[in-house]
Amino acid sequence: MNSPHGAAVTAEGLGLKGPRGWAFRGVTFSAAPGSLIAIEGPSGSGRTCLLLALTGRMRPTEGEASTGGLRLPRRAAAVRRIAALGPVPGVSELDPAFTVAEHLRERALLQRRFDGSLRALLRPRRERVAAAGARVDRALKAAGLDTATLPKAGRTSVRDLERLEALRLSIALALIGRPRLLAVDDTDLKLSDAERAEAWELLRHLAADGTTVLAVCSQAPDDAVTVRTGTTGTTDNTGTAETTAPVDDTSTTETTAPADDTSTTGTTDPAATTGEPAQPAASALDEGTADAFAETGRA
Repeated sequence: MNSPHGAAVTAEGLGLKGPRGWAFRGVTFSAAPGSLIAIEGPSGSGRTCLLLALTGRMRPTEGEASTGGLRLPRRAAAVRRIAALGPVPGVSELDPAFTVAEHLRERALLQRRFDGSLRALLRPRRERVAAAGARVDRALKAAGLDTATLPKAGRTSVRDLERLEALRLSIALALIGRPRLLAVDDTDLKLSDAERAEAWELLRHLAADGTTVLAVCSQAPDDAVTVRTGTTGTTDNTGTAETTAPVDDTSTTETTAPADDTSTTGTTDPAATTGEPAQPAASALDEGTADAFAETGRA
């Protein structure tokens, strides 16, 4: 059952296969709205492909899944409208040449253009600007990013951000659209123990506020609904999740995501705002994920 905000996520025997083997297979779990879901596994075990499948951005080969009560892959476009991507390499990366303010301004403009009602678009410009500013401020506060503390405030370039600051910015950009599900790849990558604790506390807080959080990681916290890839057997850390492993050694190639139409700027996720599927850029994909896209008709 779905809450007014968060989205329930379920999978039953879910798998995705490319020409050279399975990216992931036999994934079965159920998570309530507002859950913190951790996709745990070693690099190359199909974690990112699973995240993209559950957010309507890759078509699974077998099994069943639903997000927010919407069946996948049949309702993938609708799932993309309620599921926003935080940082996912090759899909929603930040542009290192852009400033923090430029990223925020662009995302707010896109959100207003593609996700606003006709009545909102017809409001006086001053009201539209004020509403967009308030939405950005709420997203920044929820992501725990105070731009005033950055070296050059909003004029700070992304290349000058620390890893945790960049993670917070990516999450803030995703939250501008007020998604029911937030998906974050490589959550604990290149973070110290203290920074990793901060990152999980942020995601835990977002889940507590009602947004379902789906996070790829190498080590899941104890209180998360944990879905493991790259292992054999089943796990049930929380009583709601169990997975089985890829069955082919060639299926565990490192998985990165398809690039959006605007991935040259790295600031937008059109699929999240317009519901339209994005096409992958070959340079942004490794062989394993390219295989999966080829098999599912997304290449």
